[in-house]
Amino acid sequence: MKLLDWHGHAWIALVARLYLGGVFIFACLHKIAQPASFALDVATYQFLPLWAINVFALVLPWTELLAGVMLVVGLRVRAAALLVALMMVAFLVALGWALHLDLHMSCGCFASQGAVESDPISWHTLVRDGFWLLLALYVMVLDRDPVGIDRLIRRWSERHA
Repeated sequence: MKLLDWHGHAWIALVARLYLGGVFIFACLHKIAQPASFALDVATYQFLPLWAINVFALVLPWTELLAGVMLVVGLRVRAAALLVALMMVAFLVALGWALHLDLHMSCGCFASQGAVESDPISWHTLVRDGFWLLLALYVMVLDRDPVGIDRLIRRWSERHA
């Protein structure tokens, strides 16, 4: 039996997907509800050009919501995991940049700048995000028969073909 073909990956990945999906859904809520506050968080990183900050602050939360929901329900799982992995790489780069500049700020992940004391950026934030990147890569590479809507559609089409 090849490691890539082990059927247990679908169940381990389901746990990873539910966790990651929940994280991304929870993370987007304050950003969607308070886009101006999130735009300020984005600007604080001093990473994006000024013209891109508002667009980024409006698009990213909805992308997080979409990817999170897709992971939770098992729809286009590999595409959603790829999207999460790409976002995690971008977040890691931005966090590394902010740490390099020695910025004292909230990461903006789950709350706005008002949460500097409860959600500061640190090397722990990098480790946490790195773990989430590894989970997304696990799902993307090893979840070849995801539990969820994708599996139901595939099995239904096999029975009715």
